[in-house]
Formats: sequence, structure tokens, C-alpha cells
Amino acid sequence: MKGKIGRILAVVAAGSLLAVSSSGIASASPAGGKGTSSTQAVAAQVLQLRDDLTKVAYAGNVGLTRGDLEKLSPVLGDLASGKRYQIQSETQQLSSAAKERADESNRLLADPTATPRQLPPLPLPPVPDLPGPLKIVSDLLKAVLGAVTGILGGLLGSLPVPPLPVPALPVPVPGK
Repeated sequence: MKGKIGRILAVVAAGSLLAVSSSGIASASPAGGKGTSSTQAVAAQVLQLRDDLTKVAYAGNVGLTRGDLEKLSPVLGDLASGKRYQIQSETQQLSSAAKERADESNRLLADPTATPRQLPPLPLPPVPDLPGPLKIVSDLLKAVLGAVTGILGGLLGSLPVPPLPVPALPVPVPGK
């Protein structure tokens, strides 16, 4: 009986030592100091959320757009706070601006009769206009998508940021 207890304690002690030593490896910055493994994981999450939001917004689906904004907002809040991830201050500020616009977009989609708040413009790359039911928040959502793309640039460092998965716009046919 004492031998079994001794072996169990040895296994627990070895497991604890392994967990402590490997947690140091997981939080160490990779070469070049471009974030931690958790920052790289949030970059993948932000990319997925951005792409999901782009697809449903350009499909004109208000309900799914609101749902994706609700998923994106807390992640942007974590990035803006700078407590959980090691990111540059410019990326933190852009995260804060993106969160503000995501929350405002969601508020206006929930109540289309609400009065929009005036938010300062963000210097962002051009993003195509959104379709019909999302026209009321088109500028806000375009700012969110552009800002999140900029945030990805900060999170990914020297890696290229994949383009927005915006559907191809229909080409006008002459004479029709």
C-alpha cells in the first residue's frame, strides 16, 4: 500500500514539474519578439472571426452578422486592454476603435430606429459597400473589417495578412 501511494506521489510530482516547465516554454516569445503562443492563437481566432463576419455580412444576413459581432467584441476588448496579449500599442488602440464600432454596429442592427453615435473616422484601406439590409451600418462594419485586418497585421508581425473574403461584385452587362 505504501508503495502505491509513493508511486502516485512521484507521478503527481513529476507531472507538476513537467507542467511548470512547459508553461514557461509556452509563454516564451518566439524569435524576433513578435508575440507569444497565445498571441498567435488569438491571431488565428481573429482571422476566423473576421472571415466569418465578412461572409455573413456580404450575404446580407443581419442575424448572423449580429452573432459574429457578439463573438468578435470580447476578443477585441481583450486585445484593447493589453493585459492578456503582448501586442504593440498601435494594435491595442486599433482594437479599441474596432470594438467600439463593432458594439455600435450591433446596437444599430438590434434597433434600426436608434440614433447612430458619431464616431471619428479611421484611416483604413477601402472595403466594398455592404448589401441592402446592412446599409444602415455599412460604414461601421467596413471600419470594423478594415480595423480587424489592421489588427491582424500587428498580431502576425512579418507574416502576410490574408485578404478579406469579399464576394466578387456582379459585373454590369452593357445593354441590360
